[in-house]
Amino acid sequence: MSATASLEVTVLDADPDDFAVDVVSQGGTHRIAIACRAAEPSEAAVRVTVRIEGASDPWWLIPGLFYGENRPAGNERLYPRFEAGARTAAQHDAFVSDEWHFRSDRAATPVVFAWPAPGAAGVALSAAAETELGLTGLGFAHRDGAAVLSATFPAREFPVTYYGDARPRPAQVLRHRFEPGDSAALVVQVHELSADRHDYARVLRALHAASAASAALRPWVDVPTAAALAADGLLRWHYDPDPGVLLETVGFDREITGRDGRPVDRQAMHVGWVSGIPWAYAMLRHAERTGGSALRDAAIHVIDFCTAELSPGGTLWGVWYRGSGWTQSWTTHRRGLHSRTLGEATHFLVRALALEDREPWRRAARSSLDVVVARQREDGSLGSIHHADTGEVLSWEGSAGLAWVGALVEAAGWDERYLDAAIRAGRHYAAFVLDEYLHGAPEDVDLAVTSEDGYVAVMAYMALHRATGDDQWLELARRAADFALTFRYTYDVTFAPGTMLGVYDFGTRGADQASASNQHLHAYGLVCTRELLELSDATADGHYRERALETLACFRQFVARFDGDFNAYRGMVTERYYQTECFQPKGMLLTLSHAWSAGVLLLGCEDALAADAG
Repeated sequence: MSATASLEVTVLDADPDDFAVDVVSQGGTHRIAIACRAAEPSEAAVRVTVRIEGASDPWWLIPGLFYGENRPAGNERLYPRFEAGARTAAQHDAFVSDEWHFRSDRAATPVVFAWPAPGAAGVALSAAAETELGLTGLGFAHRDGAAVLSATFPAREFPVTYYGDARPRPAQVLRHRFEPGDSAALVVQVHELSADRHDYARVLRALHAASAASAALRPWVDVPTAAALAADGLLRWHYDPDPGVLLETVGFDREITGRDGRPVDRQAMHVGWVSGIPWAYAMLRHAERTGGSALRDAAIHVIDFCTAELSPGGTLWGVWYRGSGWTQSWTTHRRGLHSRTLGEATHFLVRALALEDREPWRRAARSSLDVVVARQREDGSLGSIHHADTGEVLSWEGSAGLAWVGALVEAAGWDERYLDAAIRAGRHYAAFVLDEYLHGAPEDVDLAVTSEDGYVAVMAYMALHRATGDDQWLELARRAADFALTFRYTYDVTFAPGTMLGVYDFGTRGADQASASNQHLHAYGLVCTRELLELSDATADGHYRERALETLACFRQFVARFDGDFNAYRGMVTERYYQTECFQPKGMLLTLSHAWSAGVLLLGCEDALAADAG
């Protein structure tokens, strides 16, 4: 262990004299034996801490859960934030604290990292997600100039519990009942880190390798079958030919209102992101491979509708609603259009043009690219939120503008300005990658750190490398991929036998936590299957291929194989798998099919088949 770090074992909520504690250390592995010598049963917990001195400005990482300060101070959406010295009840009620403890099933890998100050070496503490004492807890605190990392057996949450909304829940305290003479064996690992925060990737690789053997992949269907099911779900349930949209959500239970479930369905379509052009493109890909004329016609109809009307500012619109037509993105900025949604939609529109060259599509793509290039700031930023009418950039914050890079690169043959703009943007946003703080990609969580920021960055930098062959872009793509993989579960969460996820033995290895704010599992990581496979080949590093394919295997679970499968209809795919206590009880499944969930599965399958990796 580092000379600046020290390990301590403490018994919580009981007389420590009632317990014998023995620690045997070998390298970074510490085996802890606990024996109860009380005369009566005792309810207690065990906490292992590692203290790192010299923490003047600590940086924290719990994969998938906590990144640095974790939430910018002015973020519109509340969720846990670190702030030195924040210890009042009022601060805790606003999810601000200098000490946080969480259940391990909120973490993509059960490990907590700390770098005590910029330029200083760091330390990480890892443990099994569950032990004989129950669910493990992970935490950290900033105390008296030190960073204190902890693993608690069983878990507790402090100072409050986050359940996915702005209302804090009481702190959760779990204890184990020790009978007289009971003993328990615990193992923790302490990992020494370099001053480069990206050193987390080395540790996470090792922990993934150690846990993969006990978390076997168990897809329900093969890749071609999954693709066929997802395509059928999009066509049968999400596609509405009047006016030509992919409805964002449709309910599993079609009889809930007595009218085929339609009032439950979200009568809306984003142009990209949670619906729209990317998934219509996936439908086109599938139709091209299989000869599905009905699917092809539907995909063309959707893209026709998305490109028929542009915003006054010259870009694609944000969201279509049946009652009001096209309008802004999900942002509090009035008339704001979000760069990630527009950039992703334009990117896949450019790809669709390679399959089906239609002049209205090309005009819409050119217009969108031309106006964003014209708005590019001198430092290369492409902005995050644009005014639909005036074109004014309403926000330059975050890294959502990276979503334009792939579109610019892949349309570079149309206009020599496009590649230059993409390169300038790639240089600007490189700082976010190097700082390990990509954030702001999804419309619905403001500037939160999310898994989707990683996907956007991987796609952007692989596009730049593909076009230029420059290794600087490959290195940024690699680092962005490692960032994205911090959200990817390396182990299987245990579910209660009577829950939906427990009954179907859902394997969580390969699933991604959506974000530090939205703590549920989702499949959006399949959007960059192509790029991860390309990255693996370009770096001769099979790890990225393995991680891409394990995600594709993971989400070949819970694609409905027949009407009635897990109470859904054939081809339906949910957005949310509740692996922890957030939004819904652990083990539940959101009973809505999402266009993007079926679409991204279809895209991932087609990309894997095209790469002969399925």
